[in-house]
Amino acid sequence: MNASVSTPHIAAIVNPRSGGGATGRSWRLIAAGLEAELGPVRAHFTSSPSTPRYLPATELTREALKAGAQLVIAVGGDGTINEVMNGFFENGVAINPDAHIAILNTGTGGDFRKTFDLPPELEGCIKRIGQGTTKQIDLGLLTFTSADGGEGTRYFNNIASFGLSGEVVRTINRAKYSKIFGGAFAFFWATLKASFFYKTKPVRIVTDAGFDETMNVGVCAVANGMFFGGGMMIAPTAVPDDGLFDITIMRDTTFSDMLSGGGSMRDGTHVNGPKVLTLRARSVTATPVGPDPVLLDVDGEGPGRLPARFDILPAAITLRC
Repeated sequence: MNASVSTPHIAAIVNPRSGGGATGRSWRLIAAGLEAELGPVRAHFTSSPSTPRYLPATELTREALKAGAQLVIAVGGDGTINEVMNGFFENGVAINPDAHIAILNTGTGGDFRKTFDLPPELEGCIKRIGQGTTKQIDLGLLTFTSADGGEGTRYFNNIASFGLSGEVVRTINRAKYSKIFGGAFAFFWATLKASFFYKTKPVRIVTDAGFDETMNVGVCAVANGMFFGGGMMIAPTAVPDDGLFDITIMRDTTFSDMLSGGGSMRDGTHVNGPKVLTLRARSVTATPVGPDPVLLDVDGEGPGRLPARFDILPAAITLRC
C-alpha cells in the first residue's frame, strides 16, 4: 500500500438506491454541498442491495477506514447507516477508534437522526456535520439466529426489535409503490397490512437487571434511540449514551390496538397503556416458546429471528452531529 492510499481523508458511503433512487439522482448536488462545507470527499457507492449475509456498505466502510478515512459519512436510509456503523468494526474490534461517523439521511425512514434532532433537509444536516461537534454514543450488539439456523451477529445503533415489527420490515422491504409516498406512509401501510394477519407469540424475555417473564409479544423494542417505524416514538426516554437499553414490550397486541394506538406511538404516550411494559437493562435475551418463528427488525432490516441476545456497548463509536 503506497502512502497516498492511506492518506487521512473524508469518505462518503453512498447508497444510490435509497429514497427510491433519489440519492443517486441527486448525488452531484449532495456532493457539491458536502465539499463546500468539508472540502474534498471520496465517494464510495454500493453496487448491490444488501442481503442478510452481505452488507455492501459495511465492506466499503472497512475499506475506507483501512485506507485512512478519519470521517465516514453514511448517505442513505437507516439501513445504510446501520451497515456503515457495522463497518467500523472487524472481528469484534474497532478498525480505527479515532475515526468519526456522520449521517446524511436520504432514505425512506430517517428515524435515527430524530433522536439527535438533526435537520430533515440536506443543507441543514450538512452544516451540522461541518460544525464538527462530536458525541460518543453506545451501540447494541445483537447475536441472533440466521435464516439457515446458524448464529449471526450485528451491531445496531438505533433499535433492534422483534415480533410484529419483524413482519413489518419484511413487508416494507418487499414493497414498491408504498415508498413513493414517503417513509411515514410506507411504514403505516406496512404496519396495517402486517398487523391484520399477525398473531402474538409467546417469548421468554430475561434481562441482567433481574426481569424474567414469558409473555405473548406483539412488539418488543430494545432501544438505543427513540424512534422507529417511520417516526414512531417507541422508546421516549431512550438516551444513546447512558450505557443502558430502554426496552418497550407491547403485550397481546391486536389489530384494533394498532389502529387505535398509532397516534399515541407518535408522541410516546403509548408507554402508559395497560398492555405496555418498559424496562432498562444492559443485556437482554429473548427465546421463543413454541414452534413459530419470531422475526427480528434491526434498524429497518430483517437479518433473522429469535432466539437472540442484545448487549449494550457503552461509548462504542463517535458520532459527528
